[in-house]
Amino acid sequence: MSAYTTTLIDLIRHGEPVGGRRYRGQVDDPLSDKGWRQMRAAVGEHRPWQAIVSSPLSRCAAFAEELAARHGLPLQLEARLMEIGFGAWEGKTAAELLADDPERLARFWRDPLHHTPPGAETLLAFRERIIAGWNDLLARYAGQHVLVVGHAGMMRMIIREVLDMPLDRLFRLQVGNAAITRIRIDGSGADALPQLVFHDGRL
Repeated sequence: MSAYTTTLIDLIRHGEPVGGRRYRGQVDDPLSDKGWRQMRAAVGEHRPWQAIVSSPLSRCAAFAEELAARHGLPLQLEARLMEIGFGAWEGKTAAELLADDPERLARFWRDPLHHTPPGAETLLAFRERIIAGWNDLLARYAGQHVLVVGHAGMMRMIIREVLDMPLDRLFRLQVGNAAITRIRIDGSGADALPQLVFHDGRL
């Protein structure tokens, strides 16, 4: 493969799920009506992609399936791109988590490596899973423009990898509902140069 192969990956976070803001992790809530509107508005009539890859969780996969069908694009569901598992925090709101420990969330956001929620997937395990999926995606779709429908944690981890950020700084990246991030990769394999083109934006 040519060293000058360019791959473009657009990452889009799902819209608002039913139940609103909470530490959802791998709880499989569908998109709310507002979430569907957010996703459809974010993409509009754009169709620069040659393929779509999605987390299998319904708040991502349902929109990915609709978009793929509308434009006749191949769709791959990739389980490794699911959100981080929050363990005992799954499905809880911030207010619920803070009720008996007002510093709980602050400790996690500041130092997620050492303040993993009870029973949760560790940040190291999450990184290994996401980046394995990411590297396989880059190899499979080299030279193409691909849309990846996923989660805030997934997007943070991929951006962190591209920018070579320390793992414990992951949560300094904000990712809004239906926000889009574009990453360009020039070349392939160990010599590839990944670049963040824009983050938390719109097409």
